[in-house]
Amino acid sequence: MTEERVPRTDHGTVVIVEDDHNIADLVDLWLRNAGFRVLQAAEATRGLALVSTEHPSLVLLDIGLPGPVDGIEVCREIRRTSQVPVVFLTARDDEVDRVLGLELGADDYIVKPFSPRELVARVRAILRRTEGSRRPAESPITVGGVTIDTVRREVTTEQGAVQLTAREFDLLAHFAQNTRIVFTRRQLLDSVWSMGWIGDERTVDVHVRQLRRKLGDALPLKTIWGVGYRCD
Repeated sequence: MTEERVPRTDHGTVVIVEDDHNIADLVDLWLRNAGFRVLQAAEATRGLALVSTEHPSLVLLDIGLPGPVDGIEVCREIRRTSQVPVVFLTARDDEVDRVLGLELGADDYIVKPFSPRELVARVRAILRRTEGSRRPAESPITVGGVTIDTVRREVTTEQGAVQLTAREFDLLAHFAQNTRIVFTRRQLLDSVWSMGWIGDERTVDVHVRQLRRKLGDALPLKTIWGVGYRCD
């Protein structure tokens, strides 16, 4: 399938980096039927080129790409220049692999075999949150030593700008907009990921750990043992 055959839509562009053409074509078909413009790449170099030139709304990335550059390396390379949402497509149902991918900057993961309908729903949910937080003409929020601009989707501390993934930003904004409230992991998944999100609740812990690593003591985020998290 060539990119010339895929029309532009108002729903945004999704780049699929997947070497299994059957999977790529299936996902392509479902996303196009849902109103997205879809571009495919079967290997890392082509995928990175499409991300650089097409500025997609989201990237679906196979973690097990063949050759010397796998999906994890592609994700790491993307994160050097872009905060575009990245969702891993992976046949590895292993916690270490999933956690590593999230810590490197992926926003979500889907384990093969997966439901195309669920994949489309997750793509829509991620883009809805990303675009939704850009619409309100709100003043930046300051919590502790962190300032969050939900319109520009920018985060700063005294040390300067801090680069977050789309999911990390959404989680931080949720905490900042709901200070002094204790949230369980399930509540955070329902609010920041999506209602009925299926996956390991420890995904929340990974993202909290990333926020703490990137923001340090500037973020007054506390662990409430046996319950969840609270931002003061």
